Amino acid sequence: MKNNIRITVQVVPLPQHTNPSESKYVFAYTITINNEGEIGMQLLSRHWVIQDETGYIEEVTGKGVVGEQPHLLPGESFEYTSGSVIKTQTGTMKGEYNMINDAGEHFDVDIPEFVLSEPYTLQ
Repeated sequence: MKNNIRITVQVVPLPQHTNPSESKYVFAYTITINNEGEIGMQLLSRHWVIQDETGYIEEVTGKGVVGEQPHLLPGESFEYTSGSVIKTQTGTMKGEYNMINDAGEHFDVDIPEFVLSEPYTLQ
């Protein structure tokens, strides 16, 4: 497949920045973008849909990720860490990256929905 991008996500709660009395829950997420295709491609922009437990939705769009527009040759990957602040203990994020391949073709890559949540243990 020519434009074959694999996205993986890891979420880490940041309790040192979280303040439940202010309805402020902070999470870091690390995303790895792998080019498993047959052609080089560049990430141009991002679009996020962030939703908390109340149903409140925040949309975020912007150029690149963490100030970069990485170009990935076949077999290369790019990893970055960013963060999100929501008003409830759990929420979700999903979105897409707009990319262009080295043949000049624009395409979107879906970022599968993932959960922002504190880890829970059963006792």
